[in-house]
Amino acid sequence: MSTESIETSTDRTDDTKDLASRGDTRSQRPTNEAFREFISSGWDETVPDAERREAADFTPARRDALVRRLPATRLVLPAGVLKVRSNDTDYPFRPETAFAYFTGLGTDEEPDSVLVVEPSAEDPERSVATYFFRPRAGFDTSEFYADSRYGEMWVGRRPTVAEASQRLGIEVRHIDELRDHLAKDVGAQLSLSVMPSVDAAVEAMVQEIRTQNGLTDGADATAEFDRLKEAASELRLVKDEYEVRQMRAAVDATIRGFEDVITRLPEAVGHERGERVIEGVFAAAARAEGNGVGYDTIAAAGDHACTLHWTRNTGAVRGDELVLIDAGVEIDSLYTADVTRTLPVSGSFSPVQRRVYEAVLEAADAAFAVARPGLHFRDLHTAAMTVLAARLEEWDLLPGTAAESLSPEGQWHRRWMPHGTSHHLGMDVHDCAQARREMYLDAELEPGMVFTIEPGLYFKENDLLVPEELRGIGVRIEDDVLVTEDGVENLSAAAPRRVEDVERWIAELRR
Repeated sequence: MSTESIETSTDRTDDTKDLASRGDTRSQRPTNEAFREFISSGWDETVPDAERREAADFTPARRDALVRRLPATRLVLPAGVLKVRSNDTDYPFRPETAFAYFTGLGTDEEPDSVLVVEPSAEDPERSVATYFFRPRAGFDTSEFYADSRYGEMWVGRRPTVAEASQRLGIEVRHIDELRDHLAKDVGAQLSLSVMPSVDAAVEAMVQEIRTQNGLTDGADATAEFDRLKEAASELRLVKDEYEVRQMRAAVDATIRGFEDVITRLPEAVGHERGERVIEGVFAAAARAEGNGVGYDTIAAAGDHACTLHWTRNTGAVRGDELVLIDAGVEIDSLYTADVTRTLPVSGSFSPVQRRVYEAVLEAADAAFAVARPGLHFRDLHTAAMTVLAARLEEWDLLPGTAAESLSPEGQWHRRWMPHGTSHHLGMDVHDCAQARREMYLDAELEPGMVFTIEPGLYFKENDLLVPEELRGIGVRIEDDVLVTEDGVENLSAAAPRRVEDVERWIAELRR
């Protein structure tokens, strides 16, 4: 990255510049009027048609539910800001989840923008939404060619106000109008709340307006903001028709990514950082088919599979090992899959690897067998743990019986299965994470919920309580599940799960 965007003077010395302005001396762009006139002329002014987003048919109902949940309140949902990776380079932008959910925007749209949702004056059960952002600047402005944050020459063409309104189906205004809009009627008629910890400048603006209009601050304001965060999380627990389609697309793309990995697995065996080869192959598929990976890929060979969140992926991949791959494609709408398959690098499971794998598969199947509307979410975990405790008892690894281990006073089996069996899935890989316990673990399953089923067994190589033949074997099988009217659908069923099917899958892809 050799270019810089900062307008410069002709001063060639840094000594008199403060640190904030020293970049001013580094640009080589001309600043004369002739250049300004020349660069602003000769551009095609045609404005392309702006298509209404498919999500725009579903976001009104989401926003209506939000204002019913938090009545008489103007709700401020920032997209978030660019985050510095190093010096003047930023991490790729990904909008905050609630903002994306209630606007219908995805990919890297739009840093520094804000969605405001409030009850309609005519019907407080219905919502009115206004989107504030920085629209496209004209060719006759210096922003067009000189602004690396917003300029068209730097970041591509931005939509106009009219285009954004057509895409989203709501009123759109310039971001400079945000403060006046937020302050209108606050205190006397409306409270004012903001999604916390997303955009510090917008949050400070909301706090200032609240104070000026006699609304509570401090702990009371924090509690109000947290209620918005909680509501936005809980409203995503049941997916609408559009979201289900997005989840199917994300899972399908993820499975294609796994197939790419299997095809190129021999390359990983021959590389000193074979796990990075796997990670890179999947990342390429995720970028080609979607926005990228939904979370850091776990490509864990051998004993690394026993580290639950092994994302360094610096290890070698050996032919006699298992490799645990936990990966998901986040598509452009920001919905992500979350699939894990544990594969024999050689193409065939050894007898001991097969024994561990089939115990985990049996546990997963037990969770599938009980999953249906009306079951409590936590019961999925219970079903899986019942199987694993029984197998560990058979292998003489528990200090007591399986029944004793399953009791609150026991739980010995959790030494080798320390995580939960399921979590909700959607725009976030651990979706709806701010939901209350009674809405999550203690809730009944409902049609439209999407979650994972992912038991595992992990026998670390330094675990002296297990036989040597088990040490260094880690297995997890994870599928993405949709609750239907009469049961569940395994969205990731196209990725083989059973031993014979996994071995056949590998053999066919390596032909």
